Amino acid sequence: MGYNGQTTAILHAARRRCCRTFWGMDTIDQIRQVHADFIRMVVRACHQPAEVATLEGVLSGAEQNGWTDAVRAVRQILGGRRDRELLSGLDEEDHAIISSILDGLRDPATLPEVSRPNPAAAAPGLATIIAAASRGDARALNGLATMGEQMSTTGGEMAELAGTFRRLVNGERDPDVLTDGMGAKSRNLMLAVLEELARLDRH
Repeated sequence: MGYNGQTTAILHAARRRCCRTFWGMDTIDQIRQVHADFIRMVVRACHQPAEVATLEGVLSGAEQNGWTDAVRAVRQILGGRRDRELLSGLDEEDHAIISSILDGLRDPATLPEVSRPNPAAAAPGLATIIAAASRGDARALNGLATMGEQMSTTGGEMAELAGTFRRLVNGERDPDVLTDGMGAKSRNLMLAVLEELARLDRH
């Protein structure tokens, strides 16, 4: 959401690729699924004012990571707006998220289900973002930090991999070091990420 310049292409391509590998859906459904927790949180806050304080913390963090257009639209929704003009000028990802929120407010049955992603297929997209962050791109680092927080919340193999992000960004590529203490699934995922990083370094 809301990135600019060359990093926009890098991060958006990587995030779309992550979406495809996690769920294998059409683009709009991918975006809705990735942001299902957030979409549901906004709809819940619209119906339950006590939830707004919690949501504001999420919005502030999102705004700091460059998601300004989506956050602006969400705050207008919290203020009572429900018209489709809110979608005007939004990029594809923000448009899908805000549209899903508006649809969910009208008909809760349309809200995306929160699904646990398949970590085994996430390596290509993750490697793309890690490679960008390794080159010192501040926006890529912010994007990776956000993804790491989400993966840590997911738990399991995703959380174990998220714990290696800092070392990967700093250039660590030794599989024995990076997989120390990991279970079999986490190890396989790390090896896949390292393979993708090696492939990216060759191009």
